[in-house]
Amino acid sequence: MAKTETKSRNPVKKKKGMDLTTKIFVALLVGAVLGVLIHYFVPASYIRDTVIIEGILYVVGQGFIRLMQMLVVPLVFCSLVCGSMAIGDTKTLGKVGVKTIVFYLCTTALAVCIALGTALVINPGIGLSMDSIQKGDVTVNEPTSVTTTLLNIIPKNPIGSMANGDMLPIIVFALFVGIMLAKLGSKASTVSNFFSQFNDVMMEMTMTIMSVAPVGVFCLICRTFANLGFSAFKPMLKYMGNVTLALIIQCFVIYQILLFLFTRLNPLKFIKKFFPVMMFAFSTATSNATIPMSIDTLNKKMGVSKQISSFTIPLGATINMDGTSIMQGVAVVFIAQAYGIPLTPANLATVVLTATIASIGTAGVPSVGLITLAMVLSSVGLPTEGIALIMGIDRILDMLRTAVNITGDAVCTTIVCQQENALNRDVFNKD
Repeated sequence: MAKTETKSRNPVKKKKGMDLTTKIFVALLVGAVLGVLIHYFVPASYIRDTVIIEGILYVVGQGFIRLMQMLVVPLVFCSLVCGSMAIGDTKTLGKVGVKTIVFYLCTTALAVCIALGTALVINPGIGLSMDSIQKGDVTVNEPTSVTTTLLNIIPKNPIGSMANGDMLPIIVFALFVGIMLAKLGSKASTVSNFFSQFNDVMMEMTMTIMSVAPVGVFCLICRTFANLGFSAFKPMLKYMGNVTLALIIQCFVIYQILLFLFTRLNPLKFIKKFFPVMMFAFSTATSNATIPMSIDTLNKKMGVSKQISSFTIPLGATINMDGTSIMQGVAVVFIAQAYGIPLTPANLATVVLTATIASIGTAGVPSVGLITLAMVLSSVGLPTEGIALIMGIDRILDMLRTAVNITGDAVCTTIVCQQENALNRDVFNKD
C-alpha cells in the first residue's frame, strides 16, 4: 500500500513545481513591480542608489548578461560548423542562405514602411514640449559605408573576429570550415567529432547558465524601473505608443500571416511556444544572448532542425533587426516633426532604404539602434542631436524591439525549415 501511495503522489509533486519559463516570467513581473516601488517609495540615499540599484542589481544583472555573451561566439561557431557540415551539400546550403537573407531584408523593409505609415497617421512629434523631455548625451559614431560593410563580412583574421565578437565574419568562417569538413568526410572525422562534441558541451553550459536566468532577469528589470519610474515616459507617451503599435503589428500580424501563408502552421500555437523566448529577449535587450535559447526552443518545441536554426538564428541576430528598423522609422518622423522639418516622399523612400541597409551587420547588443539611427537621420538631413530626445526612454523600447527581432528570426527559420522539408510538424502540434 505504501509503495502504491508513493507512486501516485509523485506526479502531483511534478505538477506543482514551476518550470524555468514560468520562473522567468514571474521574475520579470516581480522585478518590474519592485523597481517601481523602489523608485517612488524608497528615498534617494547611498544605500538605495549605490549599494542596491548600481551595486547589487547592476552587478548581478550584468553578470548574467556576460555569462550569456560568454557562450555566444563559441556556441554560434560550433553550431554553424555542425549545421553546414550536416547539410553537406553546398547547393542546399546556398539555397537556405539566399532564402534566409531575402526574407530578412524584405521583412526589414516592410517593418520600416509600417513604422513610417503609423507615424504619419499618429504624428508623434506634433504638439511636443521640448523642455519637458529628459535628454541624454549623444555620441555619434562615423557611419559605416555599404562597401565597408560588405568587405567586413570577409574576415581578415578569424581569431580576431571571434575576440571582438564580430558575428558576420564568424558566420562566414564557420560556414567555410563546415563545408570543408563535409567535403573531406572520413579524412577529417577527428575534427568533425571534436566540433560535434564541443557543440554538445556548449549547449549543456547554456542550459546550466539558464537555470539562474530568473535571478538575472529579476535584477535587470528591477534596476531599469528603479532608475526610470514613469516620470521619463509622460512627455514621450505618444512616441512610445507609436513605436509599440508598429512593433505589435509587425510581431503579431505580419510575422504570423507570413508563417501561416508559407507553412500553414497555427500562429497562436507558435506564439504560445515561443513566448518565453520573447520574454527573455525583452528582459535582456540583446539578441545575441538569446541565440542559445532560440535554437533550443525551436528544436524541442517547434520541431525545427538544428541544422537550419544553427545557421539562420545567428545570422538573424546580426542582419535581421526589424524592431530596430521600426524604432528608426518612427524616430525619423518624430524628430522631423519636433524640429519642424518637413519630409518629402523622396525622404521617406531614402529612410526605408537606409534603415534596411543599416540593419545589416548591426551588433545584437543593447541600444545599438541609436548608433545606426544617426546614419538614417543624416541620410535625410535631420539633426543627429535629435537622438538625445529619445535616449531617456530608449531602454524600455529597446527591450520591446529585441523581442520582435528574435521573433522575426524564429519565424524565418520555421518557414525555411518547412520549405527544406526539415520541420517535424508532430513536435510543433504537440501540446
